[in-house]
Amino acid sequence: MPRQTLFNNFPVTLRHIASHAGVTLLAVGFAFSLPMLANYILFTWWPMVAEDSQLLLINEIIFAAVLVLLFNLLLKAREAQLSHRMSGLASLVHVRAQDSRLSRRANRDLIERISGARDVAVMSVTGYDTFVSEMRNLRQVIDGSYELRVLLLNPHGPGAQRRVQSLGDAGELLESYQGETEATVERLACLAAAGKQVTLKFYEDAPFWNLIVTGEHVWVQYCHDGRELKAQPEYVFAMSKGNPALGLFPAFYVHFLNHWNDPRHPEFDFATRQLVYRNERGNEVRRTPFPPQAERSVERPLVLLAG
Repeated sequence: MPRQTLFNNFPVTLRHIASHAGVTLLAVGFAFSLPMLANYILFTWWPMVAEDSQLLLINEIIFAAVLVLLFNLLLKAREAQLSHRMSGLASLVHVRAQDSRLSRRANRDLIERISGARDVAVMSVTGYDTFVSEMRNLRQVIDGSYELRVLLLNPHGPGAQRRVQSLGDAGELLESYQGETEATVERLACLAAAGKQVTLKFYEDAPFWNLIVTGEHVWVQYCHDGRELKAQPEYVFAMSKGNPALGLFPAFYVHFLNHWNDPRHPEFDFATRQLVYRNERGNEVRRTPFPPQAERSVERPLVLLAG
C-alpha cells in the first residue's frame, strides 16, 4: 500500500501549519501581557481586595473553584493520555459504536486513507452488508483492490442453524441468511468476471468474529449470540509500521489465515457452482453442489439481518 506522508496531504499540512502559528501567537501574546497583568494585580486588584473582607471571601471561593476545575481537567487529561497510550499499544485507530454523524465522518476519513489496499480479506456471516448493500461504504476499497479472499458462513450448515436459533425466528432468519449469501456470491462472481482475483470459501462452525482485512487495517465485530451483527460495535486495528508484532492487528489477521488455510473449509467454484473439498495436501477429494439440489429452486426474500 502506498504510504501517505504529511507533505503528500496538503489539507493536513495546512492544518498543522495553522495550529503551530496559533500556538506561537498565543504564547507571544501571553508573554507580552504578563507585565501589565502583574502591574494590575499588585497595584490595583490587591489593594482593593485587602480592604474589603467580603470581596476577599468571594475571591477565595472563586479561586478555590478554579483550582478544583483545573484539578479535574488535569485528571481528565491524564485519563485521556492513558487511554491514548493503551489504544496505541493495541493499535486501535477507530471505533464505531453507533451510527452518529461524527462516526460516519471518521469512517469516511479512514476509508480514504486505506483506499489503496491491494488485497482485501473478509470473514463474515453472509457478506451482504459488505458486498451487496454496501452498508459499510467499502466500495472504493473493494473496487481498488486486486485480490479478494472471502470466507462466509455456509447458510446450509449446522453453524448457521445454531446462529439463527440464538436470534429468534429460526426459519425466517435462515431463509434470509441463505438469500443474502446467494446475493453475495453473485456479486463476487461479477467482480471475478471483471478481472479481479476472487477466492470464496465457506466455513461450517457458528460465527465468532466478523473480520475485514484491508491492507494494513482490520475491521472487527464480535458475533454475539442472540444479537444481530449490525448492532454490534465495530473496531478498526492498524498494523504498527515500527513494530508489526505490536497490537491486535496480527492476532486477528492470523485468526483469519488459520481459518482460510483450514482444509475443512471448501472452496466455491464459480464456473460449476460447486463446493470443492481438498485434503491437507491441497488435492481435491470431492465436490458437492451449492446450494444443495433440493434448495436450488427455492426463491427466498431478503431481510437485512446478517452482515
